[in-house]
Amino acid sequence: MNAPLASADWRGAGGAAAAGFWLGRVPCEPTWRAMQRFTDQRQPDTPDEIWLLEHDPVFTLGMNADRSHVLSPGDIPVLQIDRGGQVTFHGPGQLVVYPLLDVRRAGLTVRALVTALERAVIEYCARFGIRAECRASAPGVYVDGAKLASVGLRIRRGGSYHGLALNIGMDLEPFRRINPCGYAGLAVTQLSDLGGPDDVAQVAAEFAPLLATMLCRPGSC
Repeated sequence: MNAPLASADWRGAGGAAAAGFWLGRVPCEPTWRAMQRFTDQRQPDTPDEIWLLEHDPVFTLGMNADRSHVLSPGDIPVLQIDRGGQVTFHGPGQLVVYPLLDVRRAGLTVRALVTALERAVIEYCARFGIRAECRASAPGVYVDGAKLASVGLRIRRGGSYHGLALNIGMDLEPFRRINPCGYAGLAVTQLSDLGGPDDVAQVAAEFAPLLATMLCRPGSC
């Protein structure tokens, strides 16, 4: 059952309320299909939602991703989905954030939504003395050149889905089986190795209200 995170409530420029929900650990494909259904069935007055969760181990490829970036998946399934971007890994110990927003009603451009997700990670890291940054040429959040968080979105019928993957305290070995986000040799890091927390549910509860703030006033990198 979805557990509401009341502190994640926010109101976009259109005034429509949204609520955050902690889903726990769930498989990727059924969650993706649920996001599609939510987006396809939503009406002009449907409240926005932000889903926060962990996934079972899976490699996901964007719509136009190059499969040659999947080097040696082994026993981890590979799933092609309908977001942008190349290949990444999801697994336990990673916080996944799916903003299911009416972007037109909220007054958000795609760039503003990406920036809000990135800035929320950067500001969350700053709480623990971690200096993170985003790059205009490569979406996501980085610490000393290593990727901490990935961003990939889809907009359909004016609604957003997919979103952010933030590494918290996970087994990073599967990232060595791919070219993360299409970059050979790209280093990957996580919060717990940088002096931050290692509890995904804790981070979800703390991150949700910060993201809500960023969605109301997205800035630039």
